[in-house]
Amino acid sequence: MSLLERIRDESGDAAAPGGGELPPALKAAVKRELLERVGFEEAARMAALADVAQAREEMRPALDAVLNTTEREDARAVDREQLASEVLDDVLGLGPLQPLLEDDTVSEIMVNGVDSLFFERAGKLVPLGRVFDSEEQIRIAIDRIISPIGRRIDERSPIVNARLKNGYRVNAVIPPVAIDGPVLTIRKFSDRISSLDELVGLGSVPAWYATLLSWAVRVRQDLAVAGGTGSGKTTLLNALSCEIDPGERIVTIEDSAELKFSHHPHVVRLEAREASIEGEGAVTIRMLVANALRMRPDRIVVGEVRGAECIDMLQAMNTGHDGSLTTLHAGTAEETVTRLILLARYGIDLPSDLIEAQVASALDGIVMSERQADGRRYVGSFTGVAAAPGGGVALAPYVAFDSAKRTWSLVEEPPFVECSARAGLLGAEEVEAWRSGRAWA
Repeated sequence: MSLLERIRDESGDAAAPGGGELPPALKAAVKRELLERVGFEEAARMAALADVAQAREEMRPALDAVLNTTEREDARAVDREQLASEVLDDVLGLGPLQPLLEDDTVSEIMVNGVDSLFFERAGKLVPLGRVFDSEEQIRIAIDRIISPIGRRIDERSPIVNARLKNGYRVNAVIPPVAIDGPVLTIRKFSDRISSLDELVGLGSVPAWYATLLSWAVRVRQDLAVAGGTGSGKTTLLNALSCEIDPGERIVTIEDSAELKFSHHPHVVRLEAREASIEGEGAVTIRMLVANALRMRPDRIVVGEVRGAECIDMLQAMNTGHDGSLTTLHAGTAEETVTRLILLARYGIDLPSDLIEAQVASALDGIVMSERQADGRRYVGSFTGVAAAPGGGVALAPYVAFDSAKRTWSLVEEPPFVECSARAGLLGAEEVEAWRSGRAWA
């Protein structure tokens, strides 16, 4: 059974007729003859095209010529289209990974050496077993991903983070760090979810809660989106960005560019860079945050805070850049505050109470993003952040989320709603309509 058939079987769709495992020697021979016919430089040019479909269309006549002239006995017993597809995947794409990358229902791909591959569909991990012929084939796929962006991976630097042209996040680890062979993880980001209304339609957040979050962004609350790995933090951050006034200038800062902000007309996207092979030219997130302050931003969005840049972000929020957004890994609102304090101490040597005061004055709210056991993702609790009377950080729950029942309830109306209505930032009528029309679970 071919890889494409195995993927279809796992999705419950009918498998394509014919097919089967192709002889590795046949694929290698056809690929070699194809490269000899078109030339390695021309093949590299086609492989570099942003439009994979166009590259395949350009390469197909040469491949058909090779298939028409081959006299190998084993070529007559295989599905010609399957052979052509897999050869083109190897030459122009990422080999056996290409069908998974082109499948919109697949959200993550995990290669664990030669003998094991898993992919995630609808929140569930699906095993595919062995799909690569050798470790060298995995290394070729990794190199094809990282070479265009100037990244490297070798025994001296066995770990690399990168992204594909379409924004998919890639992490690769090779021996000697990866004991059982090269490990490759690709996380795909869907462009289908780009607004709070779409999250409402999916049942990830009720309409009344989405309205509250929209107001928080509109009145320039400084928000942190927190949650675990794969909980939907980036998706939620992209949805919140749609609520930013089109007249504002946004500067986004990320380790690997994932935020789209495709609906906003004025976005400057910055991405950190690792050091070159010579150990020079590194650009850290902290450097980018400091530089962003000189770019006349109305809002600064840090894709994920994970180090010393935390203190720079907090200072930016405290120096007139209200309405800034960020994400970080944390399980609860309390853990979010603790993690922010810890990360800020990496960037500046100050007592904890002073850093707590910085967090309390900079951050206005924490929105949790949660992923359930069945793979469904939800917008979880919404918690206010303020300075405690005796010092430190005080947390005030606004919206509670019951994970077991998957229901939301209003604990307390955020103070910014009334304040913004009085200041004219929110319409009095829309606020009253929201208050009278809500149906709390």
